[in-house]
Amino acid sequence: MVRLDVITTRGGDRGETSLGDGTRLPKDAPRIEAIGAVDEANAALGLLRLQTAGLAEADAMLARIQNDLFDLGADLCMPGDGEREGGERLRVTAAQCLRLEQEIAALNARLPPLRSFVLPSGSPAAAAAHLARTLARRAERRAVTLAAAEALNPEVVRYLNRLSDHLFVLSRHLNGDGAGDVLWVPGGGAGR
Repeated sequence: MVRLDVITTRGGDRGETSLGDGTRLPKDAPRIEAIGAVDEANAALGLLRLQTAGLAEADAMLARIQNDLFDLGADLCMPGDGEREGGERLRVTAAQCLRLEQEIAALNARLPPLRSFVLPSGSPAAAAAHLARTLARRAERRAVTLAAAEALNPEVVRYLNRLSDHLFVLSRHLNGDGAGDVLWVPGGGAGR
């Protein structure tokens, strides 16, 4: 179990931080960038949950996803394929990705097909879901960069890719199952 007694350690005052295995890295290292991007996405989900508090199904999905993102951060925090001292390391699993796929399919079954791209707009909840989606995409890009440089659990990238899809479909659900979607009008901003 995690126990945090001291928050201000001063350990990062020189621009470095520690991973779960004790390794020190610069705060702008690709692994730390990926961990930070996942944290940003999770914080955006927290704001989204303020909009979905009265929607039991959506809020329960988002609560599970927030916990998944902590699992994902723990996975990123332990480099390599080694085991943690004193036990097995926490990893994102194919089952977590499958659950996202199942939720996407269930939500998407309620939606009309799209005939244009959707602008990140609509209801406050849908707009918050779109913001979270863009931050999940950033986390995915950071994870892809990391995976190109060193060993990474492939489920990390897969999970983040599914998450952004999930948040897109959820945004449409939060827009009255697509009724409140704001569609892109090509050339519509050209002052015509």
